[in-house]
Amino acid sequence: MKILFCSGEAHPFSKSGGLADVSYALSKALQKKGHEVKIITPLYQSLISKKDTFENIGQAKIKVGSQSETATFYKTTYDGLSYIFVDHEKFFNKSRYYGYSDDALRFTFFNLAILEYIKLTKNYPDIIHANDWQTSLVPFFLDVFYRRIDQSFKNIKTLLSIHNLEKQGAFPMDIEALFNHKNFTYIHMNQVNFLKCGIMRANAINTVSENYKDEILTRFYGFSLDGPLKSRQHDLYGILNGFDDELYNPKNNENIYQGYDEETHTIGKKINRKELIKTLKLTPGLNIPIVSFIHRFARQKGLDIMMEVLEDYLKIGAFYFIAIGSGDALYESYFMKLQKKYPEFVYYNEGFDVNLEQKVYAASDLFMLPSLFEPCGLNHMVAMKYGALPIVRETGGLKDTVTPYNKFSGIGVGFTFKNYNKSEFVEAIDQALNLYHEDKEAFNSMVRQAMHIKYSVSKMASQYEELYNKILNS
Repeated sequence: MKILFCSGEAHPFSKSGGLADVSYALSKALQKKGHEVKIITPLYQSLISKKDTFENIGQAKIKVGSQSETATFYKTTYDGLSYIFVDHEKFFNKSRYYGYSDDALRFTFFNLAILEYIKLTKNYPDIIHANDWQTSLVPFFLDVFYRRIDQSFKNIKTLLSIHNLEKQGAFPMDIEALFNHKNFTYIHMNQVNFLKCGIMRANAINTVSENYKDEILTRFYGFSLDGPLKSRQHDLYGILNGFDDELYNPKNNENIYQGYDEETHTIGKKINRKELIKTLKLTPGLNIPIVSFIHRFARQKGLDIMMEVLEDYLKIGAFYFIAIGSGDALYESYFMKLQKKYPEFVYYNEGFDVNLEQKVYAASDLFMLPSLFEPCGLNHMVAMKYGALPIVRETGGLKDTVTPYNKFSGIGVGFTFKNYNKSEFVEAIDQALNLYHEDKEAFNSMVRQAMHIKYSVSKMASQYEELYNKILNS
């Protein structure tokens, strides 16, 4: 089948979080199964210098409210995948992807541009796969405009994947003037809500884990959209994310200092640990674990309770701590100050760096993700593949993927806590540290169990393939 995968970001060209990784990995896996997949995404500032190397496939005039804007479409291939870029200098030539006062205008334009690309190329997909609020207007515009003016759009079906329900694309009511079509679908709590529009208009909706699918139907996790979601409950599915284990595999990863597998992890991780500590100029020779945190910096990821506990451990030298990521300025500032205060134990890298990330995964013993809520989470799965045991809260996809350690059976791949508070988080950290120091055999057994689990992107692709077929046959 023909699939057009619509995303606000896509590896390796743009990334602020896990959506970029899923966009690439899922599309690649679907293509391996024989489907024709194209990824369409904005051409951001970081790609401006490269666009002369891309194929220019044409332009389209797009009416957004009273404005007429021009979209220019470019095409390139990476790893056998086709990427389509939507270029507009004013809207996308910016240092960040999201978070501007004109986001409603920028992404209304992008959603319309997706459909104009189809019209321009006459390459009509069977499925348009939208992701999060940034592309959730596509099913709406498809219904109210394009199906009515062009019969070729009639049989296209749509799927909306929700990777983070908290981010909804909610804007003041005057934004509806951009749509040139009044409709109740996008109105929610006296705002124009892009995500709600997609929830009500897509042929089907899915979340990125089974547990999160159930959680978002509740008031706490539903972020006020539990009502609309309940109204579409029979069209709501949960599909657990997977990751590309060709890109993230310690056995054959050339970016790490020493390759290893389940059987050789003790030697391999020891070498990676020694070299990383030297590279990052941390104090060498200490018998303490390396704890890492590689994520987008947002309250959702549990950073508030991390800020409550980290210094208690660092001031006694309980572990090395490595943070990689960017996001909320409050948390970026916190990690900068933490590194300055404890340079012998702490390293902070602002922004994402795949090569460094892989080195950190390979050297880490433990990986923190004490999320307030977590639709799925990919990085803790990657950490487990590299033999870093996760310390996580039992929520969303974390509950689906991390079996807590049982001291009686020895079974488990991580350390978990239930309620979002400091005391339970500390209890989970202490359990991990105690096992690391007092029972290396049990700790290493957990590492082998964690490395053995396969969160296969191929399995994920098969489940999406099944869902696509269900949508097409409905």
